[in-house]
Order: sequence, then C-alpha cells, then structure tokens
Amino acid sequence: MANVSLVENPKGALQRMSFRYSQRKFGRIVDPVRAAANHGGVLVAMGATETVVEKSWNKLDLSLRWLAIQATAGAIGCSWCTDYGYFEGVNQGVDPQKVRDVFRWRDSGAYDERERAVLEYAEGVTSTPAHVSEDLVARLKELFSDAELVELNGWVALENLRSRFNAGAGLRSEGFSESCDLPAGYLAGPDRAGVI
Repeated sequence: MANVSLVENPKGALQRMSFRYSQRKFGRIVDPVRAAANHGGVLVAMGATETVVEKSWNKLDLSLRWLAIQATAGAIGCSWCTDYGYFEGVNQGVDPQKVRDVFRWRDSGAYDERERAVLEYAEGVTSTPAHVSEDLVARLKELFSDAELVELNGWVALENLRSRFNAGAGLRSEGFSESCDLPAGYLAGPDRAGVI
C-alpha cells in the first residue's frame, strides 16, 4: 500500500496534462504520477526533467543506459522501477540473457567489458556512501567519451531519484513485467527487488 494518497481524479490543467502523458507513455495512469500529483511543484519538476531527458540524452548506447537504470533500481530495491525496467529492456530488444542476469552480473558471462563497467559504476554510485574506485574510473575513461560518462552519471542519478521517490512513497510493481517472460522470483520481496 502506498505511503501517500494516489490521486484518482485529476483536478486542474497540470494534473490532467500529467495524466494524459502517463496514459500515452505507459498505457495507463501509473502510481508515480498519481503520487506526485499531490504536489504541483514536484509534479512539474519531475515532468520537466523526464521531458528534457527523453529529448536530449542520446550519447550513451540504449542497452548501456538500460543496464545502468536497472542496476540502480535493483540496488535501491524499488520493485516499481525493477518491474518497469524489465518490461522496458525486453521491449527495447536488450538480449534476454542480459535482462535476466542484471542482478547477478558478476557471475554471468552475458556481459562484455563495457557493460560490466556500467554495472559496476551504477552499483558504486548508488551505494551509501557512493564509491567509485580509481581503477574503475581509469577503465571507464578508456571505454567511454566524457559526454558518455556524464550521461551515464546522469542516468544513474536520475534513476536514484525515481527509485527513491517510488520506494519512499511505498509504490510497488504495477505488473508491467507480466507481459514479458519474467523469471519466477525476479521481484522477490520488498527488501530486494531483482533477487532470484
């Protein structure tokens, strides 16, 4: 159950516009929009951020971006983001083995050097306190341009915002992954999304 009320009937232009956007993007009015609709300033800030990101963050390869987002959501334990991330990865054509193994990437043979660096980075930046080793920084600089690194950092930071907002608001999976071949136990428990 959510920790805040979820707006059911939008009032005013801002809520109606946000609900229409959610319907177009997700095929339904999602709980993060319903929760944010309780505060116009939060709703505007989140909507503006997502709009700018959608239109202008295009330096990092789509599958690498997805890995960073999914690893971040899993590290935080946000079942909403893990659920939607799985759905998004499958629908974007990310290799199904990579989709299944993201939460056990260290033991999986599915990832190349760049992908492993992204997963390690997302995990390190999301930890508390954040920790990125000098060795990882050196590897990242060999593998990515500065623009790609800045965008990677942006994706991890943005997913921290999304996942922590959703987890803090008590939002849970809305069943996006049900339209995919989700392995049993993928969204195991409220404390650790993604653990099989």
